[in-house]
Amino acid sequence: MSGSHHETMFVQGEARYRDARRVTLVGAVVNIVLSVLKVLAGWLGSSHALIADGIHSLSDLATDVVVLVAAKHGAKDADEEHPYGHGRIETLATVALGIVLVLVAFGIGYDAVRRLFAPEQLLLPGILALSAAALSVLVKEALYHYTVVVARKLRSNLLRANAWHHRSDAVSSIVVVVGVIGSMAGLAYLDAVASVVVAVMVAKIGWDLGWQSAHELIDRGLEQEDVDKIRNKIMAVDGVRAMHDLRTRRMGGNAFVDVDVLVDPSLTVSEGHRIGEEVLKRLYQEIDEVSDVTVHVDPEDDEIETPSRDVPLRAEMLNRLQSHWHGVPGADKIARVALHYLGGKVRVEALVPLSTMANLNRAQDFAQQMAATADKDEYVADVKVLFF
Repeated sequence: MSGSHHETMFVQGEARYRDARRVTLVGAVVNIVLSVLKVLAGWLGSSHALIADGIHSLSDLATDVVVLVAAKHGAKDADEEHPYGHGRIETLATVALGIVLVLVAFGIGYDAVRRLFAPEQLLLPGILALSAAALSVLVKEALYHYTVVVARKLRSNLLRANAWHHRSDAVSSIVVVVGVIGSMAGLAYLDAVASVVVAVMVAKIGWDLGWQSAHELIDRGLEQEDVDKIRNKIMAVDGVRAMHDLRTRRMGGNAFVDVDVLVDPSLTVSEGHRIGEEVLKRLYQEIDEVSDVTVHVDPEDDEIETPSRDVPLRAEMLNRLQSHWHGVPGADKIARVALHYLGGKVRVEALVPLSTMANLNRAQDFAQQMAATADKDEYVADVKVLFF
């Protein structure tokens, strides 16, 4: 059985997109202002590191656009072509974001190293560059905290990635401040060294984001702590004896769970189904990120027991049993036959009205005769008669 809250997920998806759009638009406006400010201040204030930092802010603006597009399309409801929704769009966008960061870092680092080996090209920044860099630190750190709060609320790795992109800009601006101060003190090469440090930081963040999301694209499971939490919730359900084949994966901000649960083989189909429904309900209600669960109810541990997949289905089994019971007096009085497929064989229960038996001795003889027919069929483990 499986369960998913498609209508609820659609409403949540719309709200998710609105929140993501709001925080990203705020970030985009800030990035436009900061990138123009830093590039101009770097040019007028003779700071290569600040110009590089301005380009970094410009890359933030580009990723804001990616986040907006991904959040919009990733929030779409599931459809026939995408039965699990569109969350992978957000994951793919995060990979693209990581690649952009690495490329930006390479360009910044290459230009800075080139200047280090050409001292005549080194710049001598002044107070204008220092002021712009200091302002950038304050603004981008505030933007990081604002974005990361929304990312946690929405469980969005893409927004979390964008938040860290903002923080990388803040930290790189701190490096620029140090470089500018050093250059103003007479160490001209520190501005270029600061650019290299910024490049390494940006590359590291880009690699981490891209690598993590690439794992998500190939359906890497949840963290062990999350898996253990899911396992504990399942085992706490009354009627679940054991579980196996627990599989998890992420899609955007949602988690998908597949699991086999073991129940008492003597339970009715409806009770086994009810236990499975309780597993679905517990995971949905108690673990926020779980949005889709598939539960397979097992009467036995098919990792240990011999599977019954080659044993004939009901119609054929009843024909075989009827042929074995043909010579047993009273077999025509059987009201219903229950078949239990366990351990690679069938356990048979024949329900017979006690009123059809002349006396208790006759009923006992009938039960013994029926039990003896189990030896006649390779697929039958035993035959029991239940009187009612």
